Amino acid sequence: MDKLVSQLNEENHRGKIKCVIWDLDHTLWSGILSEGDRVTLTSGVKNVIEALDSRGILQSIASKNNVEPVMEKLTELGLVDYFLYPQIGWQAKSQSIQKIADTINIGKDTLLFIDDQPFEREEVTSEHPEVCCADVDIIDRLLLLPALNPRFLTGESKMRRQLYMNDSHRNQLEESFEGPKDAFLESLSLEFSIGFAMEQDLQRLEELVARTNQLNTTGRIYSYEELDGFRQSVDYIMLTCSLNDKYGSYGKIGLALIHVEQDSWTIIALLMSCRVMARGVGSVLLNYIINSARLNEKRLIAELIPNDRNRQMQVTYRFAGFQLSHTEEQIDYYQHPLQEAVSYPDYVAVCAPSIDSALQEVTTDEKEKTP
Repeated sequence: MDKLVSQLNEENHRGKIKCVIWDLDHTLWSGILSEGDRVTLTSGVKNVIEALDSRGILQSIASKNNVEPVMEKLTELGLVDYFLYPQIGWQAKSQSIQKIADTINIGKDTLLFIDDQPFEREEVTSEHPEVCCADVDIIDRLLLLPALNPRFLTGESKMRRQLYMNDSHRNQLEESFEGPKDAFLESLSLEFSIGFAMEQDLQRLEELVARTNQLNTTGRIYSYEELDGFRQSVDYIMLTCSLNDKYGSYGKIGLALIHVEQDSWTIIALLMSCRVMARGVGSVLLNYIINSARLNEKRLIAELIPNDRNRQMQVTYRFAGFQLSHTEEQIDYYQHPLQEAVSYPDYVAVCAPSIDSALQEVTTDEKEKTP
């Protein structure tokens, strides 16, 4: 456990923590609420919570307590809205953390659990060794740790909690919706927009690359400078996409990086935010690339570096019609036959530029003028 905590202070783990999970009694606040103590917030903790939220780091609660008094106290303290999917009850903390990870759809190795009780931390570590567990004394230095300091703070960072809260609202609506899933998705009035990545997108795209593990074909990490190099190169197409519905924006949710050669296109990176998995739009960007390659009479190849977290992307390629060609240096190479055009789901409106055969000669400025 000490090793995991020490990683929080390592520069190569900058921005690694995506969600901080708080215990309550003698951690977030002093005293034990269920025993009638008059609890007060731990010194400085409100500033920490607000700062983490502004950095786009999600927060939740795993506490052995009764729900109603806790929610009343959090409301009284002005903190209730900061916590997503709080797990308050008498189950094991490891169960609560599993529930939070599953509901947010986040890797457990991106979680930090803070609890004053060694027993509780050890119980979580025994069930989820990848979760970083820390004692309450970490609070004073939490904001200085590289793992909780993303390199960039983007518009999506500052509104991340609200984006997840909007998703929660949509999920509740879906649960109460009477009818097939496609009918619910149609009721959302989904709009999927694709465009060439521009300079103002790069901070968000670096963040997206660093944060996306499951719906990521290669897991490669690209810096701002590397992404900017791809953006300006005539040898690459770099696409980004966003999603909106009648309840608001999901923000920038995906990236595709395509290496352009005379007779072929190779998808060297394709990733999508896990937040949109339930919206049935995971194949839209890929289908757009397939149709564009077919129209331009390019051979379409895709790279996949399989790991224990991105199996869904392997399924996505196969379901889209890609066939495994060969494996070289632990990279699987797929090829699409491009025999016919592929369609988009009926419940989503797609807005995208045309990629013509002369794209290799298009300058960066011309790319940025493309809507």
